[in-house]
Amino acid sequence: MATPRATGQEQPPPLSDAEEIARFKRAAARAAGELVQDGMRVGLGTGSTVAYLLHALGERELQGVRYAATSPETERIARELGLAVVRLDELGELDVAIDGADQVDPQGWLIKGGGGAHTREKIVAADARCFVVIVSAEKLVPRLSAPVPLELVPFAVQTTLAKLHPTQLRDVPRSPDGGLIADYLGPIEDPRALADTLSATPGVVEHGLFQPELVSLVLIAGAAGVDRRAGGKPRGAAAS
Repeated sequence: MATPRATGQEQPPPLSDAEEIARFKRAAARAAGELVQDGMRVGLGTGSTVAYLLHALGERELQGVRYAATSPETERIARELGLAVVRLDELGELDVAIDGADQVDPQGWLIKGGGGAHTREKIVAADARCFVVIVSAEKLVPRLSAPVPLELVPFAVQTTLAKLHPTQLRDVPRSPDGGLIADYLGPIEDPRALADTLSATPGVVEHGLFQPELVSLVLIAGAAGVDRRAGGKPRGAAAS
């Protein structure tokens, strides 16, 4: 049998889709982490892309930075990495908040809350002078589609669900604040109209539609690198 000829430097095997998406998430997270400077007050989102952000921030060893976390899991990981996590009420207005998204449409609308933390995530995003969204390129969609995460008051939840048909409770633990997690499964013809309807429905604590006016900057990582897309909220110093 003939011996294969050496061809010089061996080429690495191609990345799987999951490995490539993980690489993109890491790139977006690192780009966002570079926006954080010494002494800032920073909001931390929840999810797999934010997990990369936490490690990137831990590696930078910034001085005097204080963080507000949107979930117990984010807080746990952040503390393990040596990040100073305090209550949002102790920080006042945040310099920057950084979080991922499940979907981003061309107008800048987001769907968030796959992990059920959208209520706290929206509070933190609204409190920040600059809200930065970090996503891998497959999160870009031509049009938003269900599910839209909801947090619901437990009292008379079946009555609330009937008003929001089609909506289904998730078989997951309650939110850290005691709410039930559900998903609106209907069409999204007009995100703003649906957001208004959900917000106006008694029993809805919060929904996962984030309007463009909340977002300062979207960092989108793909094969060509990290693109920056301006949002509808004026950028603070962290996004310049």
